[in-house]
Amino acid sequence: MRKSGLIVFALLLLAGMAGAQVPSGNVFFGYSYYNTDLSSIDRANTNGWEASVEGKILPFIGFVADFDAHYGSQNFQGACIAGFATTCGTFNSDVTEHNYLFGPRVSFSAGKFRPFAEALFGAGHVDVNGVTSDTSFATAVGGGIDYKIIKPIAWRVQGDYVQTRFFDTTQNNVRISTGIVLRF
Repeated sequence: MRKSGLIVFALLLLAGMAGAQVPSGNVFFGYSYYNTDLSSIDRANTNGWEASVEGKILPFIGFVADFDAHYGSQNFQGACIAGFATTCGTFNSDVTEHNYLFGPRVSFSAGKFRPFAEALFGAGHVDVNGVTSDTSFATAVGGGIDYKIIKPIAWRVQGDYVQTRFFDTTQNNVRISTGIVLRF
């Protein structure tokens, strides 16, 4: 009986020590720049925000829920008029895009720095000036680095390649974000 109690005590002690080694996670919120090719005419630069929550599963692996919104305008192909020479007009429209992404993040700490890499999967939704909208599968692959300012606060810089498939066309987008990280 004494041996069983000692084994249970040792297991609880080791589990508590192991739990102390795994950080709970972090919350990020900041500015986000987004370069998108939503239309076939040109690329657009949009601005917005990005927020994420990471919960640690193991010391080097976490699970991330990442959300963003970007606002701007883009040129689109208008209606074509057939005649002596076929002419197609273009028009500029306001665009809002939201992405809802989830997946693993791998990271490690090296002094005040914490580099990370992530692969995220989810959905994207775009609204073109209230005229039309679409929702599609979205993926993001990228990484970044956190710089610890004080114990619970860090500054993050990250970049991601985001792929969406709005209006039956693949978009290859670049997202660059920076902001504050609160560790808990």
